[in-house]
Amino acid sequence: MKAGVSLPNVTFKTRVRDESIEGPNPFRWENKTTADYFAGKRVVLFSLPGAFTPTCSTYQLPGFENGFADFQAQGVDAIYCMSVNDSFVMNKWAEAQNLENVDVIPDGSGEFTRKMGMLVAKDNLGFGQRSWRYAAVVNNGVVEAWFEEPGLEDNHGDDPYGVSSPETVLTWLKEQGAQSAA
Repeated sequence: MKAGVSLPNVTFKTRVRDESIEGPNPFRWENKTTADYFAGKRVVLFSLPGAFTPTCSTYQLPGFENGFADFQAQGVDAIYCMSVNDSFVMNKWAEAQNLENVDVIPDGSGEFTRKMGMLVAKDNLGFGQRSWRYAAVVNNGVVEAWFEEPGLEDNHGDDPYGVSSPETVLTWLKEQGAQSAA
């Protein structure tokens, strides 16, 4: 669907650990661009409705985290988890999930998600504007493969999950690798 599309150029407002800052919150603001995350790399990007939510925390994020070596074996340099949450929330979620392999990207204002056509209202859950669940294989900032959950719409009654699962993305990567080897 979106294969061949270049990712939108946006600036993400991130908080990064800085040991030169004393006190209980040793973080500073750092702007990161789309190019900072995606230029010159083949990555898996997956986006979901919200940090700390059940499907995201129980299946999708842990699946990508635990399967990182399998993704690397298929030529993936990094895995990014994005959500329309601010950097404080994303950093705390990464900490709570004990992430070592997946990096989180805060799309606090939803600008990237909107430009990707994936921003939906989740007012029925009290979430406001959030990302529809999807995953993508991105090569040097261009979508190579797209995995979007069915039913994209505002205030969808369900939270579909399967098309964007780590297992689905990894299967596609392995199939592509097998085709390249043939």
